[in-house]
Amino acid sequence: MTEFLSSLGVVIYEDGRRRWPDEVKARVVAETLLPGATVNSVAAKYELRPNHLSEWRRLARDGKLVLPALDDEPSFAPLVLCASERVPAVPEDTMSAERIEIVSGAVLLRLDAATSATRVAEIVRALGAPA
Repeated sequence: MTEFLSSLGVVIYEDGRRRWPDEVKARVVAETLLPGATVNSVAAKYELRPNHLSEWRRLARDGKLVLPALDDEPSFAPLVLCASERVPAVPEDTMSAERIEIVSGAVLLRLDAATSATRVAEIVRALGAPA
């Protein structure tokens, strides 16, 4: 198991302590979200305590750990249309000052200008683009 964890980038100290890179933590947490997976089974696979893995899940839920996509299939969310008030058109040059746009391949993300630099850096890392 030591070789397996080391191949993932986990640093294992002589006294048995381990240092898990955030990318590995994120991958392990993402595995717990797959259909049929349980925290206990994934924790056993990586020789972790389930409560330790649950803590990583809390970090992900709080937005402090960016999870990778584990499948290559696109996911779709339902679209709900509803009547709304007409909003006056805003000139394009004004709109660009109020948002952040991140383009990575065919993906375009528009973020509010108030998005923190830390969160923007996490998103860029998750997309695999150089920060």
